[in-house]
Amino acid sequence: MKKLFLALAVLVATITGFSAVSNKVQAETTVKIASDSAYAPFEFQNSQKKWVGIDVDIMQEVAKINDWKLEMTYPGFDAALQNLKAGQVDGVIAGMTITDERKQTFDFSSPYYSSALTLATTKDSKLTSYDDLKGKAVGAKNGTAAQSWLQENQKKYGYTIKTYTDGVHMFSALASGNIAGAMDEVPVISYAIKQGQNLAMNLPSISLPGGYGFAVMKGQNPKLVAGFNKAMSQMKSNGDYDKILKKYGVTATNSSPSASTTKITAKKAVYTIASDNSFAPFEFQDSNKQYTGIDVDLLNAIAKAQGFKLKWNFIGFAPALNALTSGQADGMMSGMSITDERQKVFDFSTAYFSSNLTLATAKTNDKIKSWSDLKGATLGAKNGTASYDYLNARAKKYGYTVKTFTDATSMYASLNNGSLDAVMDDEPVIDYAIKQGQQMKTPLKAIPDGQYGFAVKKGQNPELLAMFNQGLKDLRANGQYDKIVANYLGNKSESAAKTTKDTSETTMAGIVKNNWGQILKGLWITIQLAFVSFVLALIVGIIFGMFSVSENGILRGISRIYVDLNRAVPLLVLTIFIFYGIPNLLQMITGHQSPMNEFTAGVIALTLNESSYIAEIVRGGIKAVPAGQMEASRSLGIPYLTTMRRVILPQAVKITIPSLINQFIITVKDTTLVSVIGLVELMQTGQIIVARNFQAFRVYGLLLIVYAVILLLLMWLGRRVEKKFK
Repeated sequence: MKKLFLALAVLVATITGFSAVSNKVQAETTVKIASDSAYAPFEFQNSQKKWVGIDVDIMQEVAKINDWKLEMTYPGFDAALQNLKAGQVDGVIAGMTITDERKQTFDFSSPYYSSALTLATTKDSKLTSYDDLKGKAVGAKNGTAAQSWLQENQKKYGYTIKTYTDGVHMFSALASGNIAGAMDEVPVISYAIKQGQNLAMNLPSISLPGGYGFAVMKGQNPKLVAGFNKAMSQMKSNGDYDKILKKYGVTATNSSPSASTTKITAKKAVYTIASDNSFAPFEFQDSNKQYTGIDVDLLNAIAKAQGFKLKWNFIGFAPALNALTSGQADGMMSGMSITDERQKVFDFSTAYFSSNLTLATAKTNDKIKSWSDLKGATLGAKNGTASYDYLNARAKKYGYTVKTFTDATSMYASLNNGSLDAVMDDEPVIDYAIKQGQQMKTPLKAIPDGQYGFAVKKGQNPELLAMFNQGLKDLRANGQYDKIVANYLGNKSESAAKTTKDTSETTMAGIVKNNWGQILKGLWITIQLAFVSFVLALIVGIIFGMFSVSENGILRGISRIYVDLNRAVPLLVLTIFIFYGIPNLLQMITGHQSPMNEFTAGVIALTLNESSYIAEIVRGGIKAVPAGQMEASRSLGIPYLTTMRRVILPQAVKITIPSLINQFIITVKDTTLVSVIGLVELMQTGQIIVARNFQAFRVYGLLLIVYAVILLLLMWLGRRVEKKFK
């Protein structure tokens, strides 16, 4: 009997358990939802290949609230609608606008987002109204509200329509010039701009009355629509809805990104920024040896606000351009005017500063009062600047000649010593130089120049450009931009502190006292560069020198090619080629940036150049040993290599010692040429100091003394060594 009751109890428990499991399975509804495949910020794949976006997050939260088992697929907008019609999915959420036409086929939820349409153009497009579209082609995605609007207004504005399956192909067609504009939702275009695409929204937006809705087939799955509406009501009341929108930089009340909260994800741990080193008040060294200026403070503030890290490289304007072109830098912030020619090579940010060009003469020059007075005059401008372009374009008209300079320091020095009659530069730069004590004046009216922009290499680092634009927008909105500019150009007391001339550096003693540490650091770099380069050049030079006197004709030929090629290329050109050209070549081959360290490039260039001369010195030393000694040694049966090592080379070393010491002295002097790629050795250090205090005579005089002392010591040491060997 007991066994019977036990069996019945087990049977009841089993049936009850299965019933509970069955009820649970039945309670969990599997919902299949289709969506678009490329409609950021509503649905897209992130860098981890995960599907994310406003629609995705909303649907996941709706499923969680309703206890649905969610299965989402992303076939694309058209395919999603076809899947819904074919019964392969239960619903669609894909930023789909609710329209009367669509209501005939689908049942929609309450609108979960209100949006607007606009026409996106490229940044350099001149289109500002829909009337400008006559005769042009515009794009839209198939089956969207944008396509419907364009079709309804095609006759009115006279454009042609091209249809695309997704936004990726549509925006690619816009970038390649196949269409003049691409119509899409405002938040979608805004997000694309944030991600660095070359897009702009310069045409008026068109409100969409229906809003976005979640859709099911008409007359089917009413519980899904009800569940979606219930969940959305809950999400809006508890703040989860706003959190989702905020996550993607969108607000519930408008369709544009939130200026105060939008942050763009950096793709690099640190971004290298190239800049000028003597372009006050935009970038220059202050009396504390720290780089400062409008450009420096602006970009530092933007980096802080947007959460990315910078590595500044203050190397001069022309080297900065080369660094950006060759991939040595990710961006350039150097008071660079946005021009049509530069836009062919670089992508520019929104303009962050508007400037004028102005002509400056010596304070005592009363002859120049108009452009016609410049006939026969010599004018100076920095290479690659708007000033240089402006003067060259009018040189024939006014009859002056133009001299080119790499930096402002040497240009102003030439004006002071009478080599130039006038110089042209940006107005704030001239004004700053005058405040620093430069004896100049501006007799002519300033010329509207254009605007400064932050630059990246064309097609690269779009997120860096987007972060700059968003950060600049935020700085302007919160007033920080005006404060930064006023610190250097305003009339406030702090501005005066920034621009007042440092009287402690008006004497040689003051310059030494304030800059001795910086000068010693530059000297140490010079000594390291010269020593490492010479040791390597000595090893390579001896090898090729031995090759040149070898019995093997192939080795002699290799030596001759090596020596002649390196001697035929000027050291300055070789240095620039190695630092900028080689990385650029590697980038073209591999598609990846391969920046080179300035010191390494300098060592390679000096080693190649100096080793070719050392090889000739070694060859000459060996040839200077009487040929009879080689013949005598070989006649005694001593091998060639042993004869060279024991008989010829010891005598050749004594002969070549004076020439090798002289070559080391030349190497030390040649290190000044490496400053062209931005290595802050002794010469570059002097240029940086002069850019701050404009004491060219005293600073360069001090460098002359330092070089003279070092080289005289080397000459004395060389004579001692030579005497000892004799």
